[in-house]
Amino acid sequence: MEKTYVIKGTPESNWLVIDAKGQRLGRLATKIAKYLLGKHKPTYTPGVDMGDFVVVINTSELDIDQKRLDDKMYHHHSGYPGGLKSVTMRRQMETHPDRVIRAAVKRMLPQSKQNARLMKRLRIYAGSEHPHEAQQPKTVA
Repeated sequence: MEKTYVIKGTPESNWLVIDAKGQRLGRLATKIAKYLLGKHKPTYTPGVDMGDFVVVINTSELDIDQKRLDDKMYHHHSGYPGGLKSVTMRRQMETHPDRVIRAAVKRMLPQSKQNARLMKRLRIYAGSEHPHEAQQPKTVA
């Protein structure tokens, strides 16, 4: 019978910067989810928080099909009768491009208590500037 590998001590968390310019939304979201969960590390253990902090820049310059911009809808409900609000992806990219990536990544992470903890490690910015230079983030291709 094989033993489960358990990391001793506290796993270290790095800061990573991902440039979203010209990347496809789904492929970018899977890459971000992998780094948040820590699956890129050789010492990955399910159920142990081993992920890194991820900073995503240039989210307003994602590569998205024109048809998808008009067809994809984001819905939220206020909780009141008739309170369903819908926004197209084109409108969402114009006003809040960070919410598009946040929604895609959130749905790719495990749907458990761990989801909220992992989403706190994700920082998304529409432009190329971010205030996390003090953490000395590494750029990821």
